Amino acid sequence: MTAHNNPASHSGQCACGASSFTVSGPPVLRLICHCTICQEFNDAAFADVSIYTADNVNLPDNQPISFSTFKKPPAVQRGKCQKCGKPAIEFFHLPVMQDLVMIPSENIAKSVELPAPKVHIFYHRRIADINDALPKVSGPIRSQLAMGRWLLPGLMRNKK
Repeated sequence: MTAHNNPASHSGQCACGASSFTVSGPPVLRLICHCTICQEFNDAAFADVSIYTADNVNLPDNQPISFSTFKKPPAVQRGKCQKCGKPAIEFFHLPVMQDLVMIPSENIAKSVELPAPKVHIFYHRRIADINDALPKVSGPIRSQLAMGRWLLPGLMRNKK
């Protein structure tokens, strides 16, 4: 993968720093997912992820990342650092969409500069209630539609 030569590029890494990458520009969407796959992959109650288009992420070769698939068809390849075992980066591919990269927001060096999350999805799978003003969407179909609702405008902004 290659990143655009963008002065807004900044680095990211897994928790121990062994797996690193760069991202260009802002994410197209930041959201909080409460699905059981995100809970298992992140070993947490939810995943706070920032989503970028694949062409805005540069993951150098030979990174110590092991990828796995949690659900068929394998639309998402989820990568954990082989050294610390923590989530590093995820690749999301659907045939009719632009390839996306999901990154745990805490893995982005300038995470304080990230936009606020837009929505909670798969909220029916939550482990605990979250007391914030964000929309909370339950059910698999409604959650996927909500993700698309927030993702499409971000993708359109990214094309400009």
